[in-house]
Amino acid sequence: MVLQCYLSDVIRQFADKGAEHEFQKEKDTENYIVDHHPYSGAGDDCSYIAVVFISGIERNFKMNRMKTVLMTAAMLVCVFACTAVAGKTVYAAPNDTIQTGISADGMDLSGMTQEQAQGAVQSYVNELGQAQVQLQAQDGQSVSISLSELGISWKNPELVSEAVSLGKKGNIVARYKAEKDLQNKGKNYPVVLDFDKEAIRQAVTERCSKFNVEAIDAHLTRVDGSFQIEDGQTGYVVDENASVAAIYDYLTGSWVKGENGNVALVMAVDEPKGKTEELAKVKDVLGTFTTSYSTSGASRSKNVANGCRLINGTTLYPGDTFSTYNTVKPFSTENGYEMAGSYLNGKVVDSIGGGICQVSTTLYNAVLRAELEVTERHNHSMIVTYVDPSADAAIAESSGKDFVFVNNTDYPIYIDGHTADKKITFTIYGVETRAKNRAVDYESEVIEKKVPEADQIIADASQPIGVISVSSAHIGYKARLWKIVKENGVEVSREQVNSSNYKMSPRTATVGIASPDPNATSQMQAAIATSSIDTVKATISNIKAQQAAAAALTPEQLQAIAEAQAQAAQAQQDAAAGN
Repeated sequence: MVLQCYLSDVIRQFADKGAEHEFQKEKDTENYIVDHHPYSGAGDDCSYIAVVFISGIERNFKMNRMKTVLMTAAMLVCVFACTAVAGKTVYAAPNDTIQTGISADGMDLSGMTQEQAQGAVQSYVNELGQAQVQLQAQDGQSVSISLSELGISWKNPELVSEAVSLGKKGNIVARYKAEKDLQNKGKNYPVVLDFDKEAIRQAVTERCSKFNVEAIDAHLTRVDGSFQIEDGQTGYVVDENASVAAIYDYLTGSWVKGENGNVALVMAVDEPKGKTEELAKVKDVLGTFTTSYSTSGASRSKNVANGCRLINGTTLYPGDTFSTYNTVKPFSTENGYEMAGSYLNGKVVDSIGGGICQVSTTLYNAVLRAELEVTERHNHSMIVTYVDPSADAAIAESSGKDFVFVNNTDYPIYIDGHTADKKITFTIYGVETRAKNRAVDYESEVIEKKVPEADQIIADASQPIGVISVSSAHIGYKARLWKIVKENGVEVSREQVNSSNYKMSPRTATVGIASPDPNATSQMQAAIATSSIDTVKATISNIKAQQAAAAALTPEQLQAIAEAQAQAAQAQQDAAAGN
């Protein structure tokens, strides 16, 4: 019974030492309880007894403790009797459940335990996460994103513990007042939400980049040996930082819970680089270089020309970085490439785009002569024949190799690339600021050389006898490249540019050994054991001659030869056994 609980609590309070200070004004307390106690309807006599009982406890607290206990027991009997006579039994809410009249964002939590209320509010927040917010760009473009993608979360989970304890703390007056307030107007806790700014940023980056219309910089083109200037075009892009802030402010401010929303993305103007007057100054040759691919087949030749085409016409402004790999990828037939030979782990294999490294190597040497800043360069796994050792620059998708450089001049530069007569040339134009009496050259130095001593032969049982594929030997090198500066023809400086290690690779042959004739297979295996490709080739020729001769014999002749071979084999066995 609620009244019983109140009185029992008061008794406990006044039983403690110093509890006489619990009520500061006896009369005010009496009047308050008589006038306002929710259970006064049980009978005026009961209310009066309760008030007198409370007041009596305070006035006589300093009496002998035994007398106090006896009086307490007697008064409790009176109170219980009055309550029973009134015919009204009122039960208090258990201490681990929420009182009637308490809610969170309008959701009733009455009678719930803390765990139940926690789950109910979290489910409510999860449901809110299904709401959509429309992110709007220019020209009516937009994308819809759920609040769960934007990292919606519950910021004030402590409201549940507060709700459980409401009306259960403090003295009788405080608890009485809290209960009265709940009856009259209830208590609604606001559910405070928060959002993850990093999740918002990720959504803007991944889902809104399609709205970007990047500026087209003013640039140069070269027509019939003359430069032409193409004007730039202004663009607009999503301002990521400002858009993230706008979305977060909306969701934590004016957004109405449970409803879909709209936010305008902040767009920034993307101004094009370049002015006519600065581009008009670009006319001097800063560096040029040519390599030959005269021994290349049709597919490799096409790949070299295609890579050159993709780089040709590039304009770089001061401070711009150029990635060769990013410019010529992807290596696919759709992008103009074909299957051709390339290096992979010290082997020559066919791959889409084989030969592209001759493009990057030729560009590398032009860049060196223009004295631009090289920030990434890799040598090949094995030596190449179209430049000296350490003068190459490999690119490879599988190993992440790239050739990267920066325009470290004060003016724009233009890269001109063309192929003709199985030669590729790159020329870099800009504004020459170097002294006329100054010249730059590059020199390759071989530090170590390792020549393979023996052939490598690989038997392939999946291919018939007669099939042979031979890869040339590659000498292993350790080398470095020097930059030599001369003034008036006199060397004034020598600087190491790079160092390179190239793997040694022996001449390698892959040889077919499959045959219905065991004798032919045995001959091939014996030839392979010599580790001589020339011996293998001679054995293949002998087997083919034997097969041709056998094809001209009659069945009787073939039978006689087979019998003779069997007899010879038996004789060898007998001799070995000592018979």
